[in-house]
This record gives sequence, structure tokens and C-alpha cells, in this order.
Amino acid sequence: MQFYTGIFSCLPRLETDRLILRPLQMDDAKDMYAYARDPEVSRHVLWDAHKSIWETRHFLRFARNQYRRGFPGSFAMELKESGRMIGTIGFMWVNPDYKSAEVGYSLSRDYWNRGLMTEALEATLRFGFEELKLNRIEAQHDTENPASGKVMAHCGMQFEGVMRSRVMNKGVFRDVAVYAVLKNDWQKSHI
Repeated sequence: MQFYTGIFSCLPRLETDRLILRPLQMDDAKDMYAYARDPEVSRHVLWDAHKSIWETRHFLRFARNQYRRGFPGSFAMELKESGRMIGTIGFMWVNPDYKSAEVGYSLSRDYWNRGLMTEALEATLRFGFEELKLNRIEAQHDTENPASGKVMAHCGMQFEGVMRSRVMNKGVFRDVAVYAVLKNDWQKSHI
């Protein structure tokens, strides 16, 4: 785990055509609150819409503490053209014994359907396979949010099945679809 601890305690800056993926900062509070308070953004994820900027700041302090402890965490998604932080993407957990991990993400509704999440997920998968030396990266989404599965599929993740009543979200048991990609498959598609 020490290998991963070193990387997560000092997350690198990743760049795509339109985005910069970087560690979260306390200065992100205003931009994060702007989308995290939207009930549509939080509808299919396990966190509730933020009720105040103080709640957003509390989350950012938690995330930064995770970095300090070397635990898996998320990147801020910053739009290059504006410098605005528009979402997060990162690792929910990493299992060093099996070289596997789960990735998760959220994005401001203002930027849905523009290919930005696909761009961010592609960069995160590259980071996972090339820097973290993972063999398997998985993700899951509420079956009532098929758009998230489309993002996963666009990045080469394969649908593996549905886990019935996998999570309790907003007081209701939800089915989740599981997608995953293996390092060998990812490498073949990125030659």
C-alpha cells in the first residue's frame, strides 16, 4: 500500500484537450458548491445535494485530509478555457493485493453531454494503468442513470452485470450496473 500512499498523497496534474485534472483545493468551494447543490447532479450518486457552501468546504477539508493520509481520492476537473472547477473524478478504493480499483465521478449539469466526462475518465484510466500499475479498474452506476454507463463504454469498459439492490440511495435500494476494463484490453485499444 505504501506505493499507492505516496502517489495519492501528492496527486499529479493530468491534462486532456479541454481539462486539467488536479488535486482539490479549498479555493474550489465556490465552483463545487455551484454544481453540488443541484439535486439533479446528486440524484444518482451516494451524496446528497449540498445545502450550504459550508458543507462544500467540509467536504473539501475531508478530501484534502485524505490526500495527506495517502488514501485514494479524487481529482478536481478544471475546464482549461475558463479555469472553472466543474466536477470530480477519482478512485473510491484501491486494492493493492489484487491491483484493482474503483473509479467514480460527478459533473456539473451545465457540462453534461459534451464528452468532458469521457475525456476525464480516459485520463484517469491511463493514470490507473500506467502510474498506479493496476490490472483492473471498475465503475458502477445506478441503472436509472444509463448515461453514466455510456461514458464507461466509450472508454472501453465492459458491462459485467447488474447487482440488484446493491446500494441504499436517498432511502431506496438501487440496482447498479458494473463495468470494468483490464489493463491488457486497455493497452490493446491504445496502441
